[in-house]
Amino acid sequence: MKIYTKTGDAGQTGLFGGDRVTKTHPRLEAYGALDELNAHLGLAIVSCSEENAKYLKEVQSRLFDIGSHLATPSSATKAKTILPPLEIECIEIMEKKIDELEDDLPPMKNFILPGGNELAARLHVARAVCRRAERAVVGMKYQTEMHPLIIPYLNRLSDYLFVLSRAAVIQAGDEEIPWIPNSPKC
Repeated sequence: MKIYTKTGDAGQTGLFGGDRVTKTHPRLEAYGALDELNAHLGLAIVSCSEENAKYLKEVQSRLFDIGSHLATPSSATKAKTILPPLEIECIEIMEKKIDELEDDLPPMKNFILPGGNELAARLHVARAVCRRAERAVVGMKYQTEMHPLIIPYLNRLSDYLFVLSRAAVIQAGDEEIPWIPNSPKC
């Protein structure tokens, strides 16, 4: 099977179930942002510990699951029957991982600038893209029905990526970069 179909050359694409929409449709903005997030996670994974890489790969698969939900309109009843399940346990596991990471981090005394080391910077980029994806999904929510766990999952994922970026700095023996309000050197 060829990767190109030429069916999108006029600026439209197909959803699960057969509907066609423009490539600027909010649904495509949402799962396109998830795709970008997934690519940034892949970039971070290559620098992560084996344990964190394993979990982030699970997150990548979960993002594909979420993308399949977002690509399936409510009118596609047959396609909806084969969607992968989204379960609260995934959010609970992520919350536990956040709590475990936070237990080993110093308390935050001020805002932290993205960076500190290469892995932390990659995780911060992924976090920012995750927040954009969440905003796109929230925008879509007001136009169509969707699974109720998608937004909480993305919200928690951005928290996880923030805490993981802090851990990446601390575990490497590097220093977090504090925000200095009204920096006089600018």
